[in-house]
Amino acid sequence: MAANFDRIARAYRWMEYLSFGPMLKRCRFYRLGDAAKRRHALVIGDGDGRFLARLLRENKQLTAEAVDSSRAMLQLLEKRAAGAGQRLAVRCTDARAFSPSGRYDLVATHFFLDCLTTEETAALTERIRPHLLSGAMWIVSDFAIPPGLAALPARVIVSVLYAAFGVLTGLEIQRLPRHGDVLRAAGFSLDDRKEWLGGLLFSESWIFIGPANGSTRSQGNRSEADGLPLKNDRSFHFKRG
Repeated sequence: MAANFDRIARAYRWMEYLSFGPMLKRCRFYRLGDAAKRRHALVIGDGDGRFLARLLRENKQLTAEAVDSSRAMLQLLEKRAAGAGQRLAVRCTDARAFSPSGRYDLVATHFFLDCLTTEETAALTERIRPHLLSGAMWIVSDFAIPPGLAALPARVIVSVLYAAFGVLTGLEIQRLPRHGDVLRAAGFSLDDRKEWLGGLLFSESWIFIGPANGSTRSQGNRSEADGLPLKNDRSFHFKRG
């Protein structure tokens, strides 16, 4: 059963501020500069559309396709991005059934992949990959379980968030996906990672370098879902906030 985010759409922004202050906003907007020269964006699960609306305002050459299962969330996006006109197309559909039709040099998933399993993330990535232009960037903002002493409080926070969204939206997922393993196996290279709150929040940029042979299964015991990026990617940069 798909989660229903319509009921929290209007309160979503304030729920963020009450729980994490400005930190989710900071994480979501961190890569706006990286997207300044992109021309064709696919943005999935952007919530109430704050990221995409701002990106469209700042990048006047960008055309964007927004995908969300919540009609209420998409309506908020359309209101915020009213000036974009025909540069914005919205599709109200479950991402697990989404079939891309365009060609993209930018994909953005902010606090969305945590609503999918690793297998669902892999299936979505495989559907998107044939539609990517050479050098396409995938921006991921999400939660992670960092190593060391920060792991326990992070696990508690993530568990509480999953429980809360389970009650509010019917979300059944209870575990972060191994998105890094999936993207790497799909031919992406991790270019940059920035962390906040001791590694609980992160923003990553991945660059599509072409088909790769691999499995979406976790490589050993480490994955980005656990806050431990595998540093065998080319030109990887790590920043801690």
